[in-house]
Amino acid sequence: MTDIHTAPNRIPWPPIIYLVAIAISIALGLLYPLPWLPSGILPDILFALGWLAVAGTIALYISAMRALKQGNTTIKPHKGADHLVTGGAFSFTRNPIYLGNTLLMIGVGLITGIVWFFLLALVAAFTTQKLAIEREEKHLMARFGKKYRDYAKRIRRWI
Repeated sequence: MTDIHTAPNRIPWPPIIYLVAIAISIALGLLYPLPWLPSGILPDILFALGWLAVAGTIALYISAMRALKQGNTTIKPHKGADHLVTGGAFSFTRNPIYLGNTLLMIGVGLITGIVWFFLLALVAAFTTQKLAIEREEKHLMARFGKKYRDYAKRIRRWI
């Protein structure tokens, strides 16, 4: 059984995972570029959508950080939660910062035309779910019980 005061992880996996995924995307984009769309209107539209995704990421980050601050709990993914936060961005996704990280990678991929960003965004999201989210959910269930279970029934893990 999980102790309610035990942190979900010792290592802050999500920022490490996403930074590694970004670095690998850049390296593979330079060494083994994958084909992107031919010139025309579609790449321009995708470029604009990429910037929209980056703006959405910033909005998610700000909303999540405000909610965590108002909820008087930590933003650090390797620390235990003191309070269950369900407001702000947490009212439509249980993992707004991780969703933002994934959206950021997709946005950068659209802006730069480096296809590796899309592929590694999915790998990073899956790895984050396995190494961080599932452990955080166990921690939150042990810490907040029915309150967390009810929240998890109402709000999806990602989107």
